[in-house]
Amino acid sequence: MTPEEYFAGEEISPIRREYIRGKVYAMSGSTPSHNMIALNLATLLRKQVRGTDCYAFVQDIKVRIETVDVFYYPDLTVTCDPRDQQLMDSFICYPSLIVEVLSPTTEAFDRGDKFADYRQIETLQEYLVISQTRPYVECFRRNDRGRWELYSYQDQEQILLTTLNLQIDMATLYEDVW
Repeated sequence: MTPEEYFAGEEISPIRREYIRGKVYAMSGSTPSHNMIALNLATLLRKQVRGTDCYAFVQDIKVRIETVDVFYYPDLTVTCDPRDQQLMDSFICYPSLIVEVLSPTTEAFDRGDKFADYRQIETLQEYLVISQTRPYVECFRRNDRGRWELYSYQDQEQILLTTLNLQIDMATLYEDVW
């Protein structure tokens, strides 16, 4: 399938589908915990980017990675790149932050092949993966040499997102989840 055929199908499809190198995969539904975590974080991200040149998106905005021929639907995305303002009606290409809330069926893919694809995005500075089964968050952050470093957070620690100069209380992220 070509990207053009994928977009034509997306316009009429009742479900979200990701495009990966010519193949299309239906996305599974989410849990109440997954939705609450995404909502809690989206609220914080929106508040942080309000009045700036950055935009925060939840679930229904695709990220295109042209170099590896994919379109993904991350759980949350932030872009501060003016080139994305021209594309926002269908997808973005230049995110600085991508967030995935992990589920048992997607965790291996989100940490493996999907993260390998995300690393091809030159503007991406942080990739946040969030457990929905326990208070545990991993932030993969690109350092000054272009290498990815892991920062893990658990229990009552403060999560630091350097791209947005934002600290997040673990309790706020997981509010009303359990």
